[in-house]
Amino acid sequence: MGDSTYGFQRTATGRIVLRADQVERGLLTSVAQQVIDLVKPEELPADADPLEAQLGWTSGDIGPSEDPAVARLLPSAYADEQDAADFRRFTERDLREGKVQHATTVLAELERSGEKITVGSPDSWLATLNDARLAIGTRIQISDDNHEELAALPSDDPRAGLFHVYDWLTFLQESLVRCLDPTLYGFSEDDAPVIDD
Repeated sequence: MGDSTYGFQRTATGRIVLRADQVERGLLTSVAQQVIDLVKPEELPADADPLEAQLGWTSGDIGPSEDPAVARLLPSAYADEQDAADFRRFTERDLREGKVQHATTVLAELERSGEKITVGSPDSWLATLNDARLAIGTRIQISDDNHEELAALPSDDPRAGLFHVYDWLTFLQESLVRCLDPTLYGFSEDDAPVIDD
């Protein structure tokens, strides 16, 4: 990608920023919106039980999504199908709403930024980048064994573009983690690289 060669960076005053050109900002906006579209919970029916609605519970049994990407983002918590369904009934709406909130926060920060994006909510960025990576990785069926094969795909293969987006999002996620915990990358808190504000 273009201007974000260094990914997220920490400034001398402690802010986390990302320099991104118009294309990159558009791509990040699209990715965050697609995460929302994937996980947005269905509207509650008008006759929904008020207590269940308030607590975020869902009536009836809920199975894993038939969309593999959504199933990857909302995996079963238990091997037993009934236990998994019960857990989903009590937690899935909240999980979906949390993911939507993270992606909505990212969209808001992108909307109010220019080429230098200031990250006010790094947790939301990490969550949304991770959700996007998991969804794309599921779509292209990426694994440790086929990473190089996917990287070498010809440009006319529809998976090639998705792989490059996946790879870029992985780079961005790692650079954001580096800003939050430089010791993971061999820097001390005192000598982590910084840029001017």
